[in-house]
Amino acid sequence: MNMKNKTLTLSILLLLSLLIINTGCKSILPSEAKRTTMRWKTYEDAQKSFDQIILNVTTVSDLRKIGYNTTNTPNMRVLTYLDLIKIFMPNAGMTLEELHPQVKECIQSKDLCTAYELELEVTDKNRFGNPLWDIFGFRKNTKTTGWKFRSLILIKDGLVVYKLCSGQPELDVIEKKKNPLGPFQELDDLLGNTLKSSTKL
Repeated sequence: MNMKNKTLTLSILLLLSLLIINTGCKSILPSEAKRTTMRWKTYEDAQKSFDQIILNVTTVSDLRKIGYNTTNTPNMRVLTYLDLIKIFMPNAGMTLEELHPQVKECIQSKDLCTAYELELEVTDKNRFGNPLWDIFGFRKNTKTTGWKFRSLILIKDGLVVYKLCSGQPELDVIEKKKNPLGPFQELDDLLGNTLKSSTKL
């Protein structure tokens, strides 16, 4: 790295340091929130609605009442039997005989079978730690919290014949990244790529 680039980098670091001092440590660190627009506010709410579904009893009309409405429930997909084949038989080695009887029967009925897939996600990502190290790229610590819920409902002749759910009731993940060279690493990478391009020419 030549002297001009080093001087420019040091100037940027100085300006960022002054910015952090003037704005405060907490406000300078980035955060990110992801929300699915929905009627369920918690994982427990979503699970309770799912538990109300009774196989061979719950109808499409009943599903609408508990929130599984194809016209106004966000992030809900309507699947065909072809989509179900991709989900339950992801590779050519699997056969229909290996599937749950109700799943097998639903797929075999083709157009008489449909399915609802619902994906809910509520997550918050917040960076924490030393603001100077974070901004300058030496260390980036991120804490992700929230929950995820996914359900799959198979419907045949207007009745729910199969249901399945999965998810993460309590999402709590900490990710730590370290870069000893900080902002100088990007400049070195940039110069290295430039030299490689020049060599090829």
